[in-house]
Amino acid sequence: MRTRPATVSDAAVLADIHVRTWQDTYRGFVPDDYLDALDAVRWRPFWQDRLRDQPPPYGTLVLIQVDGGKPVGFVSYGPSRTGSPTGSGEIFAIYVLPQHQGRGGGRMLIEAGLGALAAGGFDRAVLWVLAGNTRARRFYEQGGWKPDGMTKRDESRGFPLDEVRYGLPLAHPGPTARPWSMV
Repeated sequence: MRTRPATVSDAAVLADIHVRTWQDTYRGFVPDDYLDALDAVRWRPFWQDRLRDQPPPYGTLVLIQVDGGKPVGFVSYGPSRTGSPTGSGEIFAIYVLPQHQGRGGGRMLIEAGLGALAAGGFDRAVLWVLAGNTRARRFYEQGGWKPDGMTKRDESRGFPLDEVRYGLPLAHPGPTARPWSMV
């Protein structure tokens, strides 16, 4: 597997990955009727706009299967949204299709996203994860991420989603820098 920058031509596949991963990962956290109604075609314009209008230090990288060349995951990142410490970049989303999880692609995406944030001059990375998503939390914690005490409740979709913010200090590019393994 390898990563590469996403382009507008990836919008349809990113929408598909986004929807399919939500439907698999968030079952039990999000109402089934909401998940069942998700439609990749309706998400395409979101991804087209994001990929078309994404100036640095914003970015999206796709995870590619070397044998097939088709994206099977992505990471999206940029300057941290409100409430984060100054100098923080944020991992906005990281999704890998369920059938490709557990093969190191998520770790590869995180490393690439953190490397891009560090190269963009950010000193720290943050991300938000559903409080009850123990699998994702374990994944981040294995990489050195730590909850930083911030929580929020998102009710923008008509139901509550409780989230926990995680943080990780970033190293700046250099001969031995490996952002994922730093703490």
